[in-house]
Amino acid sequence: SRSASSVSARPNCAMACASGANTGAQVGDQPAPRAAAGWSAAWAPVFAPLAQAIAQFGLPESLLADLLSAFVQDIEKTRDGGAYADRTELLDYCRRSANPVGRLLLHLYGVGDATALAQSDAICSALQLINFWQDPSVDLPRGRFYLPLADCAAHGLTRESFEAFRPLAPVPPARAAIDLIANEVRWARELMHRGAPLVHRLPGRAGWELRFVVQGGLCILDKIEALGFDTFSTRPTVGKADAPRLAWRALRMQRQSPQ
Repeated sequence: SRSASSVSARPNCAMACASGANTGAQVGDQPAPRAAAGWSAAWAPVFAPLAQAIAQFGLPESLLADLLSAFVQDIEKTRDGGAYADRTELLDYCRRSANPVGRLLLHLYGVGDATALAQSDAICSALQLINFWQDPSVDLPRGRFYLPLADCAAHGLTRESFEAFRPLAPVPPARAAIDLIANEVRWARELMHRGAPLVHRLPGRAGWELRFVVQGGLCILDKIEALGFDTFSTRPTVGKADAPRLAWRALRMQRQSPQ
């Protein structure tokens, strides 16, 4: 069992893990040359608390290495104009860019069985995918392309097809592109529902915070659907006005259902 001081330090450790992931996301959101140049300055204040967390809680360093690997890959993909061949390849990126955060938090709470890990991976991958399907209007102008090429091909599209759909372009998104986003939204929703039962495994505040994470992701998907799946023109967000609905949905989450 952990000491009281160890237990009370868990939120700080969780913040250190989240800070590391968030820093990678923020630096990665910049154009590739600027992101590479900003590596040292951005990461300097993150490494000290992360090092302390690793020492205090025995965090698996392989998970942190995965996060850094995904960060570097994202910069290189953007720099080289790369894309993901299929869902398997994109999920491998999610495995390193998102899933380690959930696994690190589970480690803090002593939850490590196969079912919990699989559910955590499903939630984290779903959140990463939701971010992708929320952000084409932001990502396309920056040279980022996360739609799996195999899914594009299934809708008669190629990467080049999306050049015309950038923000402020005179050509509205083609029906095939809208249908593609709708298909990807269904995929992300299925993943989130698959992982949602994990909220009942984490104690106290952690479990409730995870409920809001799950419902926040599902809320974004609802908003994408309300836009007619056109996130090439508009980026949906969750704001303060959504708080009552999120709280109600979080409260209603039962063991047999993610809703």
